[in-house]
Amino acid sequence: MRAMRRCSMICRMLGDLDTFQRRLLSWYQAHRRDLPWRPPRGSAQRTDPYHVLVSETMLQQTQVATVVPYFRRFLERFPTVQDLAAADEQDVLRMWQGLGYYSRARNLQGAARMIVERFGGQVPATVDDLLKLPGVGRYTAGAVASIAHEVRAPILDGNVMRVLCRLDAVQTDPRTPKAQQALWKRAEQILPDQQIGDFNSALMELGATVCTPRAPSCLLCPVREHCAARAAGIEQSIPPAKRAQPTPLNRRWVLAIEHDGKFLMQQRPPQGRWAAMWQFVTLEAASRRPSARDLASRIGATPVRVEHLGQVKHALTHRRYEFDVYYCPLAKDASAGAIADNLSGTWLTPQRIESIPLPKPQVKVMELVTEARRASGQAQSGCKARSRQAETSAGSGRSSKSVG
Repeated sequence: MRAMRRCSMICRMLGDLDTFQRRLLSWYQAHRRDLPWRPPRGSAQRTDPYHVLVSETMLQQTQVATVVPYFRRFLERFPTVQDLAAADEQDVLRMWQGLGYYSRARNLQGAARMIVERFGGQVPATVDDLLKLPGVGRYTAGAVASIAHEVRAPILDGNVMRVLCRLDAVQTDPRTPKAQQALWKRAEQILPDQQIGDFNSALMELGATVCTPRAPSCLLCPVREHCAARAAGIEQSIPPAKRAQPTPLNRRWVLAIEHDGKFLMQQRPPQGRWAAMWQFVTLEAASRRPSARDLASRIGATPVRVEHLGQVKHALTHRRYEFDVYYCPLAKDASAGAIADNLSGTWLTPQRIESIPLPKPQVKVMELVTEARRASGQAQSGCKARSRQAETSAGSGRSSKSVG
């Protein structure tokens, strides 16, 4: 049984700091994950600062497994900071589609443009210069400076915060401003004199793979002998759970308005949620399903029919959405131009829609629409086939009768 040790608010980690640093770095060299933004293990290849900037931006509030394929595609499309700076914003958003938190993409491109214009196309090496870039905060600046340039800069993300809290048995809420200040100071205190980037990466790796939020793998931890929380038997309760906050529900109608093989799409405003991305016509939902008559005054035309295709649910950090999706085909003689003007929309083919940036819920809407059109096409093909078969049978009957 582990020895129990009473802790006040903070108990410093156990053992010698040099030993802790050495054990953590040795473990990292042997067990680190092979990720596309890291040089291959054992190679002399230098870390690309642009790769670190892109990956750290993507990793904000997003797990590594989700980021990896997006990172590969993004780098294929924008292999250098100059390529990203010169790209069309719509292209950047399209490559980010599905990753969420799209302001990150716009900030990353803004950072690329500043790097080209003010820093000669080189990602800055100092924390102070990195903090001048759009969307770069203290954590990202420290990560890029230390990992890409070996600058002695601390980092503090969710993984590192949890590791430090358990090492020092911090039992108070680490999210308060006072606790954050203390943890940033602590992250700097434990930095070694060399291999700064590897050490910071090792802290993050330890938190992501071993010192996890629930059921930490203490027996596999290379620095378990230094952990004050484990010695006190309180590692499971550190850090204290964050209280869940109620999230409001927003209901919307999404109208897949089709005319002559095209759908009416709206581009969202340049600021705010899903800025500058595209959506099917989206309206505040009423208490009941809409009829063709209900929609006539809102879209400027009466749909041939209103077909409910399904519901898309989407949760953000502080709110939830329910999108009820309706297929609304218009008559051939409908005034398409006037309808587009009325709803500030643009008529686009399904093929064109696939090339523009859509928020994740709108991607799911498009999937519902595509499936409905496919099913409708198959049904129509079946009807035509049965009609031809009936005509053939009738013709054969007439022929036999005439011969007889």
